[in-house]
Amino acid sequence: MERRDSHVLEEELERQKEFIQLVADRNDGKIPKYYLNTFGCQMNEHDSEKLAGMLSNMGYVETDDVDESDLIIYNTCCVREHAEQKVYGHLGSLKRLKEEKPELKIAICGCMMQQKEVVSHIEKTYRHVDLIFGTHNLHKFPELLYKSFDRDKMIIDVLYADGQIVENIPVKRKDNIKAWITVMYGCNNFCSYCIVPYVRGRERSREVKDIKEEVMMLGRQGFKEITLLGQNVNSYGKDLSVKVTFAELLYQLNEVPGIERIRFLTSHPKDLSDELIFAMRDLDKVCEHLHLPFQAGSTKVLKEMNRGYTKEEYLELVMKVKENIPGISLTTDIIVGFPGETDEDFEDTLDIIRKVRFDSAYTFLYSKRTGTPAAKSKNQVPDEVKKERFERLLTLQNSISREINETFLGKKVEILVEGISKTNDNIYTGRTRGNKIVNYKGSEDDIGKLKNVLIEEVKTWSLEGRLIKEC
Repeated sequence: MERRDSHVLEEELERQKEFIQLVADRNDGKIPKYYLNTFGCQMNEHDSEKLAGMLSNMGYVETDDVDESDLIIYNTCCVREHAEQKVYGHLGSLKRLKEEKPELKIAICGCMMQQKEVVSHIEKTYRHVDLIFGTHNLHKFPELLYKSFDRDKMIIDVLYADGQIVENIPVKRKDNIKAWITVMYGCNNFCSYCIVPYVRGRERSREVKDIKEEVMMLGRQGFKEITLLGQNVNSYGKDLSVKVTFAELLYQLNEVPGIERIRFLTSHPKDLSDELIFAMRDLDKVCEHLHLPFQAGSTKVLKEMNRGYTKEEYLELVMKVKENIPGISLTTDIIVGFPGETDEDFEDTLDIIRKVRFDSAYTFLYSKRTGTPAAKSKNQVPDEVKKERFERLLTLQNSISREINETFLGKKVEILVEGISKTNDNIYTGRTRGNKIVNYKGSEDDIGKLKNVLIEEVKTWSLEGRLIKEC
């Protein structure tokens, strides 16, 4: 793949720094507030951290109150129809606020904006929106925001070709313990139900040196855990001029001082290599947790999905993973009600759940996405059938999740303490290397540290315990 000269990209970033300063100068001593609502996956969450980083440099502070904000941003997702409808609902409700506060700026970005028909609909229906931009030109946000101040017309700037990788965009991370790091963008798989390749573009890998420099900086700043992000991390490096595998990247990052744990999302089963399995087995910082979406249990349905593996091949792969990494935590994604799915096909899905025994699963009712092959199928599964199957699947998976958690009763686990529980100010929470949530009575001094906890109670989605005091 052709890559733009790094000097040109650096010039573009310098240009955006000038606009950051221009926006900051407009504030004239005032401290404007922004409200940022993010939909979708971890990639979107990390994009929002970049938006927050640029806004922070422009002098903005974040608020949770839409009514008091000077700038409202929706970072959108188009993987599920429900997420899109929520965005439209929010946009509709902002019309009144815009009338009351004409100086308010409303921006919408993310994956939804990479669909021309969506942009056209917003342009015609939600005229109170000031700014629309996409996933490929996120770095231009300061320039677009600045230009919106002196224009009454909606600004639309969406790049529909594959974007270039722009390094060193400011980032404001959610905490100082865990960090997301994008290692590659886009996807080449074209699963028949998925819109991602159309809105995120083809696969583009970051250079190893850029990733390593970012991780080393995080280690120096005191971060303890990193999660490497990509639509399919197993494809990392295939497009680089100097070929490198994802496993080789893990070996290099495992040596970075300060970082205690390494995770990654997401792995496509057809590309999960022995080399990567062995790296997970041998590298002490790589956590014993693998998210391995199988999506459907029927080989017939998998073929229709264009997934590139059979039911039997998936089960063989899981067996190999378990043999090499005993006690590994496995999670997955499952789609219920793909077009043409029969009762027999669905039983194959339940069969995989029983045989693999996932720690947890992200389950979805099939949602038609315009522009994908599956959306054109005339063999759509009725909603009531999908919902009935969905409930059966949840009942089975929830029982397995609970049974797996029961095996932790009375055992000692190591957790990285993340902070105070969202539901109880007296309880602190962290995660095991296998990504199990653990709650316990602790203190603020524990945050960001590795602690041992004895599990005394189990729930379906979490473990409860007490701190084992160090001698």
